[in-house]
Amino acid sequence: MTLVGSSELASLAENALSGAPVSDSDIAAELAPCFVGSRTELTTRTDTVVLACTHYPLLLDRFVILAPWPVEWIDPAPAIARRVCDLLGPRGTEIDEAGAEMIFTSKRQHTLGGALTPFFGGRVPA
Repeated sequence: MTLVGSSELASLAENALSGAPVSDSDIAAELAPCFVGSRTELTTRTDTVVLACTHYPLLLDRFVILAPWPVEWIDPAPAIARRVCDLLGPRGTEIDEAGAEMIFTSKRQHTLGGALTPFFGGRVPA
């Protein structure tokens, strides 16, 4: 097992989420250290990459395309969501049925609405 960190990948994901262009070469440069071994030696090359940041799945489609060979990508988000549900306990109040809302407090114009809409059931109050 090899642990690989990235100082730029979360920022790249945030930029992509906000609609800024993010180059394939920038993403590929951050992914490169994850891929150990060669394309031809199946027994010693990277076969699994864990996306150990909640930002990384935002770029997963591009990771798959830019990877030098196919690997298993493990997204921790479903496990994190299950744990949050466990901590929150069972549903049971009217507020539970109210739906999701996003509140921006920075007083800046945001461009996240379009990117986040699918995560909020198609509705983004802003």
